[in-house]
Formats: sequence, C-alpha cells, structure tokens
Amino acid sequence: MEDYQLCPKFESAFELIGKRWTGLIIRVLQTGPKRFKELAETIPNVSGRVLTERLKELECEGIIKRHVYPEMPVRIEYSLSPKGRDLIPVFDELQKWAVKWVGLQRDLQIQDRLRRD
Repeated sequence: MEDYQLCPKFESAFELIGKRWTGLIIRVLQTGPKRFKELAETIPNVSGRVLTERLKELECEGIIKRHVYPEMPVRIEYSLSPKGRDLIPVFDELQKWAVKWVGLQRDLQIQDRLRRD
C-alpha cells in the first residue's frame, strides 16, 4: 500500500474552514459587509460568544476585515478580505455538490414510499 500524507497546508485550511459556523459566516459575507447583529440574525442558532470567537479567528487569518466607523454610536462591519473572496468559487462548488448529494438518500426514500402508496 502506498504511503499517503496530507498536505499540512490543506489540513490547516480544512481545520479552519471546517469549524462549526465558519463556513456559514463566510457564505453570508459573500453578499457584502454585515454588522454583528445581521450575522447573528442570518445564521440560526449561533451564540453570540461563538460568533465573536469565529469572527476574531477569521480576522486573525486575514479572511475577513473588521471595519470600525467612528460614529456615535460606533458602527462595526465585517466583510471578506481578498483572501476571503478567493474562497467564493470554493463555496460555490460546495453548494453545487450539496444540492446534488446532501439529502439525496432521504429524498429517494420519500419518492420510493410515494410510489408504493
């Protein structure tokens, strides 16, 4: 059997993107800058604590940018950086895969039941 090793960069990227909520945050930011509240309302069931944590991680990785507007009250928006925008084609392909395959077995079972009834 051939000895196969994962690329450490791929492993690191997958570990970051594979964290719960991270992909959804990136996907939501594809449509443009969002405030924290907009992200929290758009992504169901994410806690404020976890959302804050993920946003900080993504900012540290250079995937998102945090813009602070010196207004009263202070306005903060999050957007994808050029590095984050480079993920858009990857997420688009994942979306195509999901539409094709996720839930397929369940859909086939439902169709099979309907034919039998």
